[in-house]
Amino acid sequence: MTRYSAWSVIKNGFSGQKNWGRAWRDPEPKSGYDIVIVGGGLHGLATAYYLAKNHGLKKIAVVEKGWLGGGNGGRNTTIVRSNYMMPGNRFFYEHSLKLWEQLSHELNYNVMFSQRAHISLLHSPAARDAAARRYNTMRLTGTDAEIWDLETLKREVPHLNYQNARFPIIGAAVQKRAGTARHDAVAWGYARAADQLGVDILQNCEVTGVRRENGKVISLQTSRGDITAGKVGFAVAGNTSRLWQMAELGKLPIESHKLQAFVSEPLKPLLDQVVVFGVGGAHFYISQSDKGGMVFGGDLDWYKSYAQRGNLPLVQDVCEAATSILPCLGRVRLLRHWAGVMDMSMDGSPFICKTPLENLYLNAGWNYGGFKASPASGWYFADLIANDRPDPVVEGFNLQRFANGVNIDERGAGPDPKLHG
Repeated sequence: MTRYSAWSVIKNGFSGQKNWGRAWRDPEPKSGYDIVIVGGGLHGLATAYYLAKNHGLKKIAVVEKGWLGGGNGGRNTTIVRSNYMMPGNRFFYEHSLKLWEQLSHELNYNVMFSQRAHISLLHSPAARDAAARRYNTMRLTGTDAEIWDLETLKREVPHLNYQNARFPIIGAAVQKRAGTARHDAVAWGYARAADQLGVDILQNCEVTGVRRENGKVISLQTSRGDITAGKVGFAVAGNTSRLWQMAELGKLPIESHKLQAFVSEPLKPLLDQVVVFGVGGAHFYISQSDKGGMVFGGDLDWYKSYAQRGNLPLVQDVCEAATSILPCLGRVRLLRHWAGVMDMSMDGSPFICKTPLENLYLNAGWNYGGFKASPASGWYFADLIANDRPDPVVEGFNLQRFANGVNIDERGAGPDPKLHG
């Protein structure tokens, strides 16, 4: 594979860009692998890459039912941050942000990570006090955090609704190292880097069954034939329950909901940061892409579904939130919207853990946080699979925490269990 560099770009420019090789191979499935990762999204590709790079393992495959980045990896609002307070999440997401900061160099691929700041608007003294508590905890444990007063916020983001807002703005909680990245570029970068280390990436290879024997997974039945595996990792987001049932493991403490994302027509430069607005039942976040489109989203659709399309009530709700905080968007046209299938755990925190089957490992329950977690998720999931034990940073991300009453709750991320659903 060609190593990308300024010189390779200039050189291929003289040939009309005709001499680039393909970014990764398209191999036929082998009959068996030492490790098979099910799911060719960001978490699955990152896991395969770190298995090969950090642990020197060979004979690894990633199986994906569609195309790379066709699931949640390409259906999100691309926000990266580490402003978490709870011990189980704080160190994990900070490690992920540090990996993001070097990811383009690490993968030799521009993932377009832009550290443009994450600004959470504050609307009451109580909200400011809560943010100060949260952000002081972050600062004491090595994560950057600031509280801006109203004058500072006006200077940095002058066109918010400061005059006639239903919920007056009094300041903001800010993480300057946070920002956005290009979601499909992250998928392509991890795929290309993993392929160079010998990982087989098998697209259009849907898992249709799981064969188990004596408490172990023996093989995976796929649309491209049976594949035997020494170890298997599930990293399939909202479809985790389906695979879990294929493995005859019963039910998981997760629900599959859909989360919509939106993009407007391109505009001139308007918003340099990620802005988050949440008060009075509203939940809204917005940034501007490199192409000029306003990228934004809000709450879940709040009913269980495997659909990858949205519904109109949420479109209205999110657009109302947008115009309440940025009235200048009132006449901007919505270009498109889509939905990802979210695997929502009951406490809003993920699973990176072993399962009741000896050689099966689980990566799931990412709720709203899957995109920004991708590098650290792959890092720690690879470590778990390679060493058959969790790193201390993620040992709390297990299935037993609900039975033990040890939830990791950042509030506002997990669904309310619908006992009648």
